Amino acid sequence: MPRDMLEEAGSQAVKVQLRLREMILAGELTAGSRITELAMVEKLKVSRTPIRAALIRLEQEGLLQQMPSGGFSIRQFSEADVADAIELRGTIEGLAARLAAERGAPSEVLTQAHQCLDEIDQVLNQSVLNEEAFSTYVRLNAQFHALLGTLSASSVLQRELERVAGLPFASPSGFVGVQANTSKARDMLIVGQDQHRQVLEAITNREGARAESVTREHSRLAQRNLRDAVRHTPQLPGVHLIFLKGDSSCKNVTS
Repeated sequence: MPRDMLEEAGSQAVKVQLRLREMILAGELTAGSRITELAMVEKLKVSRTPIRAALIRLEQEGLLQQMPSGGFSIRQFSEADVADAIELRGTIEGLAARLAAERGAPSEVLTQAHQCLDEIDQVLNQSVLNEEAFSTYVRLNAQFHALLGTLSASSVLQRELERVAGLPFASPSGFVGVQANTSKARDMLIVGQDQHRQVLEAITNREGARAESVTREHSRLAQRNLRDAVRHTPQLPGVHLIFLKGDSSCKNVTS
């Protein structure tokens, strides 16, 4: 196949992947339901090749599981599954922060991280966060957490951070949306921003243990948001895929 056709096929697969992920998280495709290539070809009006590639990628992300009889099913997750994924991200980020402090972080990356936090400060300086401001915070928050991997100067840790952040609901802003419509939204984000500053200060001062400790503590905000989401914010995208311990309504669940 010519190179331009391969690139077009890859681009279409990514578009299909994004659309399917959106449908799953929005509840258009329900937890535990079976997905087949032919059904998605009919629904999305594209060929089987990008559908197949998209389904495989979503299985790798953890949103789908392959069925022995063929096709895929949409996974469900226990609250403990998601909490473990967040804990894993916090552990790896903590290690990245410690190594960045102990080895000495690249000055240009430190500058980028400070600039990122300065931009977050500008967002949080607003007395009320509208939808645009909240979206900007989510983007900058993801950028800062990605820079933690870069600060470690470890390609191994960077790959692992990208992998774990790709797990369902484990991204740095995975449950930040829980705060969006609450009276304390800005206050909670300010707490998180203060922890960002503490981590960066510890890295700059070559305080490895402190950098790791604050980073691990920071991930506990996501744990708190997870608990709030599954109990009080069922409309948040993807929350319908998470079930509480003892919920007898869940079926076809794998850990």
